[in-house]
Amino acid sequence: MIQYITKPFKEFFKLEASSGIMLLLAAVLALIISNGSYSDEYFSILKKYITLGTESFGLKLSVLHWINDVLMAIFFFFVSLEIKREFLQGELSNPKQALLPIIGAVGGMAIPALFYIIVNYSDSTTLNGWAIPSATDIAFSLGVLSLLGKRVPISLKVFLTALAIIDDLGAIVIIAFFYSGNIQIIYLLLMLAAIIILILLNRFKINIFLPYLVVGIFLWDFTHQSGVHATIAGVLLALTIPHNTKVNKNSLLLKLEHGLAPYVAFGIMPIFAFANAGVSLEGLTFATLLNPVPLGIVLGLFFGKQIGVFVLSYLSVKLKIADKPSGSTWPSFYAVSILTGIGFTMSLFVGNLAFANNMEYMDGVKIGVLAGSLLSTLFGYFLLLLFSKK
Repeated sequence: MIQYITKPFKEFFKLEASSGIMLLLAAVLALIISNGSYSDEYFSILKKYITLGTESFGLKLSVLHWINDVLMAIFFFFVSLEIKREFLQGELSNPKQALLPIIGAVGGMAIPALFYIIVNYSDSTTLNGWAIPSATDIAFSLGVLSLLGKRVPISLKVFLTALAIIDDLGAIVIIAFFYSGNIQIIYLLLMLAAIIILILLNRFKINIFLPYLVVGIFLWDFTHQSGVHATIAGVLLALTIPHNTKVNKNSLLLKLEHGLAPYVAFGIMPIFAFANAGVSLEGLTFATLLNPVPLGIVLGLFFGKQIGVFVLSYLSVKLKIADKPSGSTWPSFYAVSILTGIGFTMSLFVGNLAFANNMEYMDGVKIGVLAGSLLSTLFGYFLLLLFSKK
């Protein structure tokens, strides 16, 4: 039983090391293409509309929206499966174990947002991006951590995983409450009807994914039409997937989580990074980083994240509210706190929502996210290299 539960964790860490590299390559490729001779083609393809179905009865979205609304709904479905499993029988099922990453995640969301707000308080439009530096890219941050192998204790990897999962949960709440559009009541009612059907499937212990998938597709469409961001449909669907904690081998949740993992890590996230990391660097100077949007993001990701995570975690341990990860030192814990500032794909995603009606700010968002994530990667990695055991 123990081996069956811990095996996905070991596979997950192996997966994250290579998926982090894939994300980096996808982002670098996007930057090269968007600043090369094919830049016009790159941006025009992302704006091209594709229709699924017919013009009168179908779904018509741009390539970028197919990626950000449809593929990312699958990503949030996968993440929510992880969150549900962790709360039912994983690291977050024990309140004592869950407390430290929860406290760290709260600090890691609140303090970066505060940094951004301080820089952008005078402009109500740019202020809408306050949540951008609050996100953590779980794949990239764990990928960097995994490069150090056994030099980093497993307890720190578990802490970072749990914190990033809670961070994603926070992002889901932020998206649902702060970045949804004009609400359409009729579609909200249809969403509710779909959710009730999904709950009934769960209650009747239906352990086949097909009926959940069919209802889930309708739920996605109703959510998309309702004004609530479409990715929330993935979250709601995941919460209704049954999970038998006593008989793991028959768990539909575990089967879906294990089955989706490689497709999310090596498909959806690199595609998202490639589609969203492209930005023209022509005329870019150091002064560009001093514009309110990129400056607020860089300060939030690099300084806000490490301060929020480390200080609140340190205080909670000293006050005996939570326990420090076993086998770790405070310097290595601080280095991991810096790695939480790798916002990358999640920060880009939140940025797209924050400035959906003001896309002229997106270049600043991309520059800020890339710069803040790069600083966090380099400083976090080299500090871990310095402080971790050989």
